[in-house]
Amino acid sequence: MAILFALPALGIAQTAETPKPAADDVKVTVDPNDPTMMIIESKGERLRVNTVTKAVEKLSAVTANAAADESAPTTAAVAQDEPKEDFYAYEPGDEPFDTRLVNVPTPRKVPKGTWNMNFTHRFSKPIHPLSESGPLLLGFDSMSASSLGVSYGITDNLYISAYRAPLCMRGLCRTIEVGLGYHFTDQTKRSPVAFSAYASVEGNHNFTQEYTYNFQAMISRRLGKRLFLFFSPAIHLNSNGQHRFNPRPEDYYPEATIANSFKLPTHGASFGMGVSVRITPSLMGIFDFTPRTGFKLGRIDTLYDDNFNVIGFKNVSQPSMGIGFQYSVGKHSFTLTLSNTQATTTSRYNSSNLVLSPKNLIIGFNLFRRW
Repeated sequence: MAILFALPALGIAQTAETPKPAADDVKVTVDPNDPTMMIIESKGERLRVNTVTKAVEKLSAVTANAAADESAPTTAAVAQDEPKEDFYAYEPGDEPFDTRLVNVPTPRKVPKGTWNMNFTHRFSKPIHPLSESGPLLLGFDSMSASSLGVSYGITDNLYISAYRAPLCMRGLCRTIEVGLGYHFTDQTKRSPVAFSAYASVEGNHNFTQEYTYNFQAMISRRLGKRLFLFFSPAIHLNSNGQHRFNPRPEDYYPEATIANSFKLPTHGASFGMGVSVRITPSLMGIFDFTPRTGFKLGRIDTLYDDNFNVIGFKNVSQPSMGIGFQYSVGKHSFTLTLSNTQATTTSRYNSSNLVLSPKNLIIGFNLFRRW
């Protein structure tokens, strides 16, 4: 009825003798903003008809085009509304970095009810110089040291861990480390960093003697989508307890009593730091370095006079450094490492047990798996 009411206004007479206009002479559409309103187009004119009140309003071309534009959103607008997939986004507990960079630990979360395994393997022959490492397949034929650890999430914040490494004082002696950690916060809008704290006890000879006590903070900061910075300071109490790394008179013949006057510090502290860069969503480049103070694990060099009498000692030590590439697939990650240390427990990863300078690196790898 509304259409019939509007047709005379367009000059279209409905008589028995007059044929009906072609279908394309009149275009009728419903106003998308008001279903009671209809827009009629004919002979270059446009009318808006109220089907309830029978009111007719003449529209300009601009108004009609605007109404048409509102009723048909563009493809670009629809595309903008669709969220883009962010391949670098992650949920807490699924951080792209491992529980350690090369040597330095990270504040990666241990979710409730999950088992997390860590395995480290280090060869002993430095790659440099190639003339020496080449015949040994860049060190792959050299002696190696492997360590294994596992952690379990009691809650989404609290976790326990156990770790076993073959290195301690003066060679192999099977060190076991047990620890407790708490994840305080993830990096969010309310927290500028991720932060975890960890305390552990290391015992030599399968946790039967010579204990060391560690207290550590682990902090990370994400910058943009690809860059992560890390800082993991720690104190190590009794790391040279019982003076177990000091020279002993009975190690020499005749006995060198001067050894009783040479004493290394009993406790130590370390300041591990590092950076990781996401080259792709699954591949990361890694670097870490650990300055130290107090007790520094290393090698005791003996000083002799012209008659080969012991006249003193010198502690030679090098801070640990590592570079590597980490590749992650699902809940598994593999890191190819170059480092100057085989030691990986909390009190010892900060020093090169092989007393290698940072330019003399050995090949190794880290494995991580979560269940």
